[in-house]
Amino acid sequence: MSELPLIVALISDLFFSVQVENAARALGYRVQRIERGSEIEPDAGAPTDREWPAAFLGETLTGPGAALVARLIEWHPVLIILDLSSPSIPWPEWIAAVKAGPATRRIPVLAFGPHTDLDLRARALDVGCDAVIARSRLVTALPELIEQYARRLDEAGLAADCGGELSALAVKGIALFNAQSYFEAHEELELAWGEDQGPGRELYRGMLQVAVAYLQITRGNYRGALKMFLRLRQWLDPMPATCRGVDVAQLRQDALAARAALEALGPDHLADFDRQLLQPVKLTAHP
Repeated sequence: MSELPLIVALISDLFFSVQVENAARALGYRVQRIERGSEIEPDAGAPTDREWPAAFLGETLTGPGAALVARLIEWHPVLIILDLSSPSIPWPEWIAAVKAGPATRRIPVLAFGPHTDLDLRARALDVGCDAVIARSRLVTALPELIEQYARRLDEAGLAADCGGELSALAVKGIALFNAQSYFEAHEELELAWGEDQGPGRELYRGMLQVAVAYLQITRGNYRGALKMFLRLRQWLDPMPATCRGVDVAQLRQDALAARAALEALGPDHLADFDRQLLQPVKLTAHP
């Protein structure tokens, strides 16, 4: 991965945003700062029945937070840092939406605010923040907090583990996938994932989710397929181009092509989907 991992800072106060940016960059992160809700949603905080497309969300999502979820899906941040005292950010609705989304709920949210406001802390935890700390601790322990909460990929460990071989269960799962027995492929790959303890195990989870997406297409389930295409990105996107003999780059490309074709057809024309786009898993070497 060539791009530095991203931290999203939902912070209006310049003092705290500078603290976060300096600490994050010193640790090898980049920062996307959002100072006010209107940067993402022109009417942030106002009631709305706007419906964001399934192409972004995999399911219908309305109201504040939908646009932020759509951005986060594309950005893939490893951490969100939230200032609970930012009046121009509708964070209760935003964080609730983030934690409800299948592709964003695993993004850690570290919130900070006045140490005396216990009600504010309780509300932040209730909507889904993973941790809430006092402002004073943010300033004094920010590097340690970033390293503790950020979901940063162990690239060296993953690369080393990807140099190994596929398990017997994974080989069987891939054979079933390539025979378009997607349900059975999912079952075998899930067993392979459960038996593996290394970081390369996420390859199996990514492949099984592609299998489910393809299965949903064959069953005529438009929304289910889009939801799985959305979910699988968090597993496949961080993987190197090849892993355990699997051409991951090609698998990603094939999944994106299938998703694009699905979206172009829409739910009313799924029967016209070209099943030649449901490509097999390709191997770069014999497992």
